[in-house]
Formats: sequence, structure tokens, C-alpha cells
Amino acid sequence: MRDMGTGAVIRQTLEAAPAPGVPIVAFDFDGTLTIRDSFTAFLRWRAGPARWALGLAKLTPAVVTYAHDRDRGRIKAASVREFLGGVDRATLEAEAERFAEFIWPRFIRPDALACWQDWGRRGAHRVIVTASPGITVAPFARRLGAEALLGTHMAFDADDRVTGAFTGPNCRGEEKVRRLRAAYGDDLKLAAAYGDTSGDTEMLAFAAEAGFRVFTGHP
Repeated sequence: MRDMGTGAVIRQTLEAAPAPGVPIVAFDFDGTLTIRDSFTAFLRWRAGPARWALGLAKLTPAVVTYAHDRDRGRIKAASVREFLGGVDRATLEAEAERFAEFIWPRFIRPDALACWQDWGRRGAHRVIVTASPGITVAPFARRLGAEALLGTHMAFDADDRVTGAFTGPNCRGEEKVRRLRAAYGDDLKLAAAYGDTSGDTEMLAFAAEAGFRVFTGHP
């Protein structure tokens, strides 16, 4: 278990499940708790207008490939290599923290936040399950007071620098359910789950209460 900062302890995996009887509620992040994709927004913010435009131009071959194979993990890895390749972990964590502070007031859906807080008052164990890299979502998770975070694992080399690869599958679709079961056990029962795309279908089907695109509010 790794403490990723002050406040709630956010985990990529869990060593112990919540106490018996505590409801587990899963939230997608991008587009569900937020108004748009957080990782793209982070990369654009970090790069600045000129570097962002140049990077997108260099990603054209990857975009063309994606149009044929629809492999989200592959194009995400290409984006990481282009915009984050070689960045050390500490720098990336610090930048992710600054980004969360910068964009928070205009990024989190108020109705999603109200639902999140209501589950918290009811004593639920709230886990964010996202296709975005956990390292960039962690500052948001801490601000929300999340009990856990399951995201896509970004790879680092021996010098703790971003390689542009991932250490496991893109955390979407069936992978979300697999990650939840790996964290909480095969007998996991979700009290509720919330999502907004086809990448959340399996997770929503797994929950007793499913909320698909139920949050529409803007800050």
C-alpha cells in the first residue's frame, strides 16, 4: 500500500478489503466525475499551445492507425511517449498536483460530486476506476477523499523516468471488472457503479445499481 500524499490513502491495488457490510461503490472518472477527459486536458495544459500543436502533428500516424484498429491503449501510449517520455516520476507527480489545483473549480461535475459525497455520508468505500493513468488522477482522488483508485499503470525505467509504455492493459471495459476483482476478491459485490461510455459497460453490469450518464452538471 502506498500513501500518495496527505489526506486519503489512494491505492493502485488493495491489501485489505473494506469491513464486511461496507458498500463498495465504483466511479468512472473522465466524463463521469469530470466534464471531459482529464489526461488529454493534463497533457495539453502541460505542453502549452505551441508544443501541443506540434505533438499532435507528430501523432498523425498513430491517429491513422487508431482509425483502423481502435486500440485506445496503443494511441494512449503514443501520446505518453510524445508528451511525457523521459519525465521523472517526482516531476510528473508535482505537475499533476498543480494541474488538479488549477483546473478543479471548473472540472468536477457538481451533481456527480453531490452523489459522491452522499455515498461518503452513508459510509461507502468509494473507488475510482479509470482508464487514465493513476498517477495523474491521484491528486483529484485525494481531493475527493477517495478510499481507493484503480487506474492504468504508467511504466517507468530504472531511473524512474516515463518510458511511454504501460505495465498492464488499458483500464477500461472488462479490465475494469478484472481490476476490481483483483483488488477486492472474486466474490466482490458492487453496491453501485457510475460511468458514461462503452468502456464502463461491464462495470455497470456488475453493480446492483448502475448509473449511466446520470451526471450532466457543469461547474
